[in-house]
Amino acid sequence: MSVTRPSPTHLERVGPPVIKQQRVVIQNQHGEKLVGISHEIGSKELVILCHGFRSSKERIPMVNLAAALGKEGISAFRFDFAGNGESEGSFQYGNYRREADDLRAVVQHFYGEKRVIIALVGHSKGGNVVLLYASKYNDVHTIVNISGRFYLERGIKGRLGQDFLQRIKQNGFIDVKNKGGKFQYRVTEESLIDRLTTDTHATCLLIQKDCRVFTVHGSCDEMVPVEDALAFANIIPNHKLHIIEGADHEFTSHQGELASVVLDFVRSYPPCSKGISEQLPRSCIRADNSTRSRNPICW
Repeated sequence: MSVTRPSPTHLERVGPPVIKQQRVVIQNQHGEKLVGISHEIGSKELVILCHGFRSSKERIPMVNLAAALGKEGISAFRFDFAGNGESEGSFQYGNYRREADDLRAVVQHFYGEKRVIIALVGHSKGGNVVLLYASKYNDVHTIVNISGRFYLERGIKGRLGQDFLQRIKQNGFIDVKNKGGKFQYRVTEESLIDRLTTDTHATCLLIQKDCRVFTVHGSCDEMVPVEDALAFANIIPNHKLHIIEGADHEFTSHQGELASVVLDFVRSYPPCSKGISEQLPRSCIRADNSTRSRNPICW
């Protein structure tokens, strides 16, 4: 007679969890195949990780966060948006709404498998996508926005040039090249309008109060200024802000600290009834209800 023993959860683990990586292909509503890697430890709980602009599931923050979650007994899924990495489709410059649709397809796939999605985590543009998702659907109540951009109208001139509106009106597109003159990607007028008409302020106001949002930002982020993180904190009703001192946009030298603060927030699911400041050590609470850290976690 054989006896099946239940897999230990992250709350009753005896030893380190065995993490099994599986390639998963999910079709979006446009018929494109989205390719992802599932880090399975045998529990129903799952965190979905979303990459940033012209990036992929193989970017260091995505890989490291998936590994860190797995070590804590939480399964994770990192995937490529359409037109990025291994996924089908063509790359588009704006595409915020369509990437939110991709995320919707992923969420529905795992709900169909009876998984419990405890958090959506997005880095950079992925942070904007998870916030947009939260504003449209109220089915995942923990959102982590890492280095997301609040002021989407900024940063365009740096990529496309000062006269980008005139050029795109004249030609219908702008080809972006690197410093060596090599073609990188094409920005169409439609995709530019998508970015310009994506209203982050309105998006944040639509997020329900029962949805917990955690913004993590580096104090030395030169791509997206830390003031963007402060803007999210001022508008989203149920929000925590954590600023990592000295960290850049990719958290190049702060991967461990990034993983620690994200894990701590995700592990606090389901939300407790106490307010945010009641759960923090007094030394970590700032006047604006945010936290800053160097190496230890202020949680």
